Amino acid sequence: MKRLIIPLLAVLTITACKQETPKNTIKVTYPKTTKQPVTDEYFGTKVADNYRWLEDDRSKETEDWVKAENKVTFDYLSKIPYREQLKNRLSELWNYEKVGVPFKEADYTYFYKNNGLQNHYVLYRKKEDGKEEVFLDPNTFSKDGTTSMSSVSFSKDGKTVAYAISEGGSDWRKIIIMDAGSKEIKEDTLVDVKFSGISWKGNEGFYYSSYDKPKGSELSAKTDQHKLYYHKLGTPQNTDKVIFGATPEEKHRYVGGYVTEDDNYLVVSASTSTSGNKLFIKDLTTPDSNFVTILDNFNSDTYVANNNGSKLYLVTNLNAPNKKVVTTDFSNPTPENWKDVIAETENVLNPSTGAGFIFAEYMVDAVSKVLQYDYDGKLVREIKLPGVGSVGGFGGKKDAKELYFSFTNYNTPGSSYKFNPADGTYELYWKPSISFKSDHFESKQVFYDSKDGTKVPMIITYKKGTELNGKNPTILYGYGGFNISLTPSFSIANAVWMEQGGIYAVPNLRGGGEYGKKWHDAGTKMQKQNVFDDFIAAAEFLIENKYTSSDYLAIRGGSNGGLLVGATMTQRPDLMKVALPAVGVLDMLRYHTFTAGAGWAYDYGTAEDNQEMFEYLKGYSPVHNVKSGVQYPATLVTTGDHDDRVVPAHSFKFAAELQEKQTGPNPVLIRIETNAGHGAGTPVAKTIEQYADIFGFTLFNMGFEDLPNPSRTKIKP
Repeated sequence: MKRLIIPLLAVLTITACKQETPKNTIKVTYPKTTKQPVTDEYFGTKVADNYRWLEDDRSKETEDWVKAENKVTFDYLSKIPYREQLKNRLSELWNYEKVGVPFKEADYTYFYKNNGLQNHYVLYRKKEDGKEEVFLDPNTFSKDGTTSMSSVSFSKDGKTVAYAISEGGSDWRKIIIMDAGSKEIKEDTLVDVKFSGISWKGNEGFYYSSYDKPKGSELSAKTDQHKLYYHKLGTPQNTDKVIFGATPEEKHRYVGGYVTEDDNYLVVSASTSTSGNKLFIKDLTTPDSNFVTILDNFNSDTYVANNNGSKLYLVTNLNAPNKKVVTTDFSNPTPENWKDVIAETENVLNPSTGAGFIFAEYMVDAVSKVLQYDYDGKLVREIKLPGVGSVGGFGGKKDAKELYFSFTNYNTPGSSYKFNPADGTYELYWKPSISFKSDHFESKQVFYDSKDGTKVPMIITYKKGTELNGKNPTILYGYGGFNISLTPSFSIANAVWMEQGGIYAVPNLRGGGEYGKKWHDAGTKMQKQNVFDDFIAAAEFLIENKYTSSDYLAIRGGSNGGLLVGATMTQRPDLMKVALPAVGVLDMLRYHTFTAGAGWAYDYGTAEDNQEMFEYLKGYSPVHNVKSGVQYPATLVTTGDHDDRVVPAHSFKFAAELQEKQTGPNPVLIRIETNAGHGAGTPVAKTIEQYADIFGFTLFNMGFEDLPNPSRTKIKP
């Protein structure tokens, strides 16, 4: 990169521009972000990229810019009068014991627990009627809490464990191998592992996935060819054998391998994007056996859920957009030999297996329903859940005598239950003790019309007795992509927001998975605008029905949801008072050139596909649609400097464009968390600070001089 000098902070003059001066104002002086235009040409159209230099995450100039922007942002946030009150209440409410559902390995029962404000959950274990002990404590991995544990996998006999850690929030992992009995490290750490599971073959080794180390920055350089490796215990990593993905002429961006419970088969899934996979299987009981192809195309999402001997049970959306369970034999596993076990229904299926049964969890308008089947597809029972919300679990080993599941919704903290698969009864296993009065709040599901008449569901949660007068501070949260479903779940942060009289609304936008593949596809590529239209219509519904108004509405979303916020605020800046795009995909012309971004093309398409796709992407790309002379809402962009999934350059360039072109008094700030990534593994302390800043910024720019409901916020000395 050419030498770049960032001048001292330049004063930005804020004028009213004939608009009403907001009640709360803090003078903002933005750093001067130097333009160094780079011009790209797409199908004869030239496009200027003014801030390409901010893509270089290793440059001194980018580092200086990050420091300068953070100085301005944190100076602003420090002047919000109730920032500490929010932080205190978040800390107070967060401080309760949280326990995960248990699982058994060898002679021990393992479970995750957080005593309250620990940065990371601790993995405990105990023997039957024994005393619990700490097994792995990620809080000891680094002094600042930025090293987290991302996965844990035990050998078949439960005597050896391999666990993956992430440093600074990166998607790159290290795998550490430990004797489960003595807790002694057994050999050298495996490094440079990414987007990987850990699946043991017996007790001698395991399969994992990774890319070749990229040239250039490991945080932003493109990663293109994923490979499956086998690591044999006691051997150096550089001798690990490539099992799948070594053929250069056929690249797969995502490759995963897993061993069936009986240790007889290795199943490999290979994809070029986040939707659609090829599927292969290998007989591990026969030395040097070849892979057998189950599916040789990317036309479906299919995986092997379990097996009984050579009989395979697959979950697929091939010719079944809402998914079904089929069975076939290893000897002839291709689709023409499949037979339905659980047929497709009008609701989306997400099954799990345990104790010799299949548990079919269905989404009915984004709410859980669970049916228990035997392996012949005979319905055993419908499991009556504790309430209306989201359920998770029911998975376990075939010989398990008891299973566990969790239940939650937007105003009910997650609890776990012990389930008897023989008779369908269950009992409460663990319930949190939390100083939040769930019965004071309610959730309401509504259906509204999007721009093209499509009915879209939305769940709105708020304090009982809330007056619908158009003045309630409201966060509209959305995602709308990658077949991901937003189902009801409790959030401590959202509980604090609602305690302040805030409304929290979540629409199930197209692009998600709530209604299966058709719903997902309706929000992809040349239909991506449907997602933004659904979100805009949700905001209009809330305003028309006086839940809130444009003066009290904030829109929020992360990753693909950050794109949603960026596109919505540039298309309809009049609709909301505050915009909160987090770790967003904001440069739609270049997203596919970073890390594994090319794998997102199923949802987005790329600017290189054809002229029509280029023009469509350019038409909504947030970075390319910030216009001079427009008053955009008060905006707090958030990202992490070590985000190697959605690189922070997206957020950097969007913030620079907004700061240059914003008209009127609304501030545009970017909060850059240092030594942090896309979000997973973020220490609790950092998370609390982030939410205090987000909520404080939101309420302050809605004009609240004090907290809307300070009686709910207990201030500790």
